[in-house]
Amino acid sequence: MERIAIVAYKPNPGKEEALRTLVKKHLPCLKQHGLVTNKEAFILETKDGTIVEVFKWASEKAKKSANTIPDIQQLWREYAKVSTYTPLNRLSEAGNLFAEFTPLN
Repeated sequence: MERIAIVAYKPNPGKEEALRTLVKKHLPCLKQHGLVTNKEAFILETKDGTIVEVFKWASEKAKKSANTIPDIQQLWREYAKVSTYTPLNRLSEAGNLFAEFTPLN
């Protein structure tokens, strides 16, 4: 069964462009390994510059197997160097009845 993922990355100071570059690589890397559907991801930005990515895993099994693929693990290590994973409830937009974001794609 397909699963929707929503993840937020708060850029480290001075790493905004590096984060944007990584986000552009993420879905193609996951697609290369057959882990996500062909549906395009939503790449969004909050008022404070946090990037929110919404995409669809192909299955629960695909999601779990991502942790075993070296180039995906490397990409995620790069994310850790330029950003902090942020729970959605910490986004100021999440407090609104209709959360609004700036689309980046």
